[in-house]
Amino acid sequence: MTALPVADGHGVRRYAADLARRHPRMLGGALLLHGLAALAGLAAPRLLGDLVQAVETGTTVAAVDRIVLLLAGFLVLQTVLTRFARYLSQVFGERVLAELREDFVGHVLRLPLGTVESAGSGDLLTRTGRDTDQLAWSVRWALPEWTIALITAVVTFVAALSVGWWVLLPCLLGMPPLVAGLRWYLARAKDGYLAESASYSRINATLTETVEGARTVESLGLGRARVEATDDDIAASYRAERYTLHLRTVFFPSMELSYLVPTVGTLLLGGYLYTQGQVSLGDVTTATLYVQMLIDPVDRIVSILDELQLGAAALARLLGVAQVPDDRTATGVAARGEDLAADGVRFSYVEGREVLHGVDLHVAPGERVAMVGPSGAGKSTLGRLLAGIHPPGAGSVRVGGAPLVELPLEELRGHVALVTQEHHVFVGTLRENLALAVAGQGEADATDEQVRRALGAVDALDWVDLLPAGLDTVVGSGGLALTAPQAQQVALARLVLADPHTLVLDEATSLIDPRAARHLERSLAAVLEGRTVIAIAHRLFSAHDADRVAVVEDGRISELGPHDELVAAGGSYAALWASWNGLEPDPPAGRPRDPGVDQH
Repeated sequence: MTALPVADGHGVRRYAADLARRHPRMLGGALLLHGLAALAGLAAPRLLGDLVQAVETGTTVAAVDRIVLLLAGFLVLQTVLTRFARYLSQVFGERVLAELREDFVGHVLRLPLGTVESAGSGDLLTRTGRDTDQLAWSVRWALPEWTIALITAVVTFVAALSVGWWVLLPCLLGMPPLVAGLRWYLARAKDGYLAESASYSRINATLTETVEGARTVESLGLGRARVEATDDDIAASYRAERYTLHLRTVFFPSMELSYLVPTVGTLLLGGYLYTQGQVSLGDVTTATLYVQMLIDPVDRIVSILDELQLGAAALARLLGVAQVPDDRTATGVAARGEDLAADGVRFSYVEGREVLHGVDLHVAPGERVAMVGPSGAGKSTLGRLLAGIHPPGAGSVRVGGAPLVELPLEELRGHVALVTQEHHVFVGTLRENLALAVAGQGEADATDEQVRRALGAVDALDWVDLLPAGLDTVVGSGGLALTAPQAQQVALARLVLADPHTLVLDEATSLIDPRAARHLERSLAAVLEGRTVIAIAHRLFSAHDADRVAVVEDGRISELGPHDELVAAGGSYAALWASWNGLEPDPPAGRPRDPGVDQH
């Protein structure tokens, strides 16, 4: 299994800077309001210091009342400014999060299918779910709070220095443990949190594989092995989380020392200077209150830094999806026809282990070719290459003389489309599920007449007309659950609407019973008249009706020709056809019967 890439620190910072450039006014407004709120909060220590000094030298009740009213006024002002600053920060965070999600979905949809299959579903599910949630928490709460704390700390420190230069000395005493602790923590935190997120991906991948293959697990008695694999993943996740917990338990307590030293130092140094007559009691009071005020924002800066590390790790994983290299390069070359040709095609999923070994196949426009052969012979792989899903490792696959990997996806899907036995029903109405076929080509929405015609072509109108709201019935998760054959008919109806010239059908009717599938294929034949069809199937009536049959064995096309000629030749196809019809002819001389040929 190949892990998807993770963006480095430079990539994360570049993306954050780009987001800031997109919203300069909103970001600037939020920072300004936070700064004004912090300034309003600085009035209290100064007024209290003045009050202490006034009491020492003598004052009046009116003067005290005036200071109390000013304190209340600045408190109200700070509350109002903080409210609007937080509101603007929240709006900014939601916009940033929305843009990030749109970018992420766009990158995911552009991932090469081969990359998705090799990475597995666990990693993508973790990035789509947990990493997105973690980043949302960081953007909505951690980042605004950290920004507030940072601005408050800077403004408060400057205000403390305005009392006198001597305040700098106790503040500097708290810097060494703070800097040392931060350097130690930051050097380890990113890798620790990335490993923690990766462990969740492995757990999700193992659980997903176990659930999806539950019947296989049960039939082969693999339950204990799958439980042990899950236990191993959980143990690895436990070790990763224990490591990050260790970082926090060392880091946060060490920070407490850096908070207390400046406050105690200010009191001691200020008291000494006061006894020497160099500062007033009001200055000592003001300075001490300012330094004490630094504890809360600095503590929040350090505490929230942990959340930001989690958010940065999540962002790096989300941005890493965009770093997956494309498996094709659209050159703008246009196809000059609809003939499909594979020349010397070789392909391997794992380096050094070829699945296809120099396959040649030329399909004329409007021709129907059936591909048959043993399971694992490479039929589906060849079909995916002919549909442009994978680029060949060597050789070429062309349509109208243009390499499939050089056609833009929109143009490619207008020439060749693939329908497999795997299908998906999206959440939405049945009409919306079908209209996706033309929406992806940038065309206007399909009309009800076109949708019904497509459903009729795949024999689906009988059950569609019985739905409670017809085409407006909500299907998919949370809606009406379609049966597997119904979902497959929806996938085929999408194909009819998409109207490509060449179709690659990889066991596209496998979930429908043989009699209904036979009727369905005859109905589709009328709709697909004049189009090129490459049908990969184990049900040999598809081969019987085809113009030519390609027998794929061991990654090569061993036989190619019309049905009658191949039966008469007495080779692999003849044995397969005889078996399909319940006959047991002797194999040709010198050629043992292949036990791996599918018979159903």
